[in-house]
Amino acid sequence: MRRNNSSMALLALGLIVMTLAGQCYGQLVVGFYNGQCGDIKVEEFIRGKVQSAFLSDKTLAAAMLRMLFHDCFVRGCDASLLLDGENTEKTAGPNRSVRGYELIDDIKRDVENVCPNKVSCADIIVIVTRATVELASSGAIAYNKVETGRRDGETSLASDAMSLPPPNVPVSQAITTFGAKGFTPEDFVLLLGAHTVGKAQCVNFQDRMYNFNGKAGRSDPRIDSTFLNVLKNTCPENGMKTNLVDLDQISPNEVDKKFYDSIIKNLGVLQIDQDIAYDRATRRIVEDLAANKIDFNVKFALALDKLARLNVLTGLHGQIRTTCRMVNKGIIG
Repeated sequence: MRRNNSSMALLALGLIVMTLAGQCYGQLVVGFYNGQCGDIKVEEFIRGKVQSAFLSDKTLAAAMLRMLFHDCFVRGCDASLLLDGENTEKTAGPNRSVRGYELIDDIKRDVENVCPNKVSCADIIVIVTRATVELASSGAIAYNKVETGRRDGETSLASDAMSLPPPNVPVSQAITTFGAKGFTPEDFVLLLGAHTVGKAQCVNFQDRMYNFNGKAGRSDPRIDSTFLNVLKNTCPENGMKTNLVDLDQISPNEVDKKFYDSIIKNLGVLQIDQDIAYDRATRRIVEDLAANKIDFNVKFALALDKLARLNVLTGLHGQIRTTCRMVNKGIIG
């Protein structure tokens, strides 16, 4: 998951079942903010703000899925990606096209007005992402059990963000990277399914068309021939490398399983997307998702939940930032 609106990659915390005010994972709880903000139901309040924004911009699901992944994969889900400064995560190459910061800022400001010093920026990212996914899936991917209770980190380093996997990472290496974070190959394929929405810049797959495997003038033979012509028209060899192509060629604005149908038909845009349809470690998973033998809507929601538990700060760790772009003591430098 890298570059424009797309997203990718992830140490899940062990499950600890406790008898708190709901279903718990470690110290994350469904309904964590219940009773903390008077009559305000935090998740519903935020969801209302997201719905208004989504009506004006249907690409928000892609933007937020990418933000969630790029935040959680680097230091855990601690909103460190949101911090401003000269050498913070958002300044790193892989994050320069991440967007959605203004939406988070607006929602954080509105939340602070009705419930000051209670709701973390890290939780807002998760809630907003799940709300946009619900909207972009026409309600097929449920929103009603979002776990909250995260706190915000105080450290953000551009160098940490360079660990984000590139779009041409080999499948075996991606599986190893995800595995080190506690994710199975199926989890990896499901999270890559976030490419069911979003776009990629030509620069991220230019070699597939004109320099495949380092051979000048050669194209990836796995690209459908008709689609290859479409890609070349959009991305001329010496043209603008910032032109955009939908990652899902079948239903690019909907969160659904059509991404897998697309790559089975050799309509994958990024190298990693197309490769998972062929690699023996992932091919069967892709085929089962395309054939509905694996319920994408259910499994994708579970994969997002697992991602959102990655190295969270809870209890007395971290802080509740008043402004998402800076730690409470001042701007990160």
